[in-house]
Amino acid sequence: GMSRPVLIERPVYRDDRGFFTEAYNQAEFETTVGEPVAFVQDNHSRSIRGVLRGLHYQLPPAAQGKLVRVVRGAVFDVAVDIRRSSPTFGEWVGYTLSEDNLHQLWIPPGYAHGFLVLTDIADVLYKTTDYYAPELDRAIRWDDPDIGIDWPLDGKTPILSAKDAAAPSLTAAEVFE
Repeated sequence: GMSRPVLIERPVYRDDRGFFTEAYNQAEFETTVGEPVAFVQDNHSRSIRGVLRGLHYQLPPAAQGKLVRVVRGAVFDVAVDIRRSSPTFGEWVGYTLSEDNLHQLWIPPGYAHGFLVLTDIADVLYKTTDYYAPELDRAIRWDDPDIGIDWPLDGKTPILSAKDAAAPSLTAAEVFE
């Protein structure tokens, strides 16, 4: 079977002092996603309101699965299937990940990832299954009409990197077989 993105909701224990949660438990994670996964790198990104990062991915042999969570603020987090052989090729899912809901999104290899920052600042933490490989780093346009992501922009223009602003469409991009 082909891997799919999975929204992960870990138990959170709250009281008048604050909260406690196990942010990552390998055995429970692998049970939830239904396959063994080994993470090799943790990334931390901070962005201001209106920043849109994506849609990013790495090509094989350095394809990355990502487990994304937000520890400050909130983002709209998106995964797009970019496996040509997949019945859901070009389809997207999106979820709000925030410091309040503490939800996480598992994005398997073969998906592009992006997020839009919904708060003044957002700190996004994500674990990856392979190391950063600049020569295999790729991007697809955030607003590709063939994908049609419904970003919660309220008519505003997102803040993009030069690289993301120049990213190709899905049809022009190098993707997975």
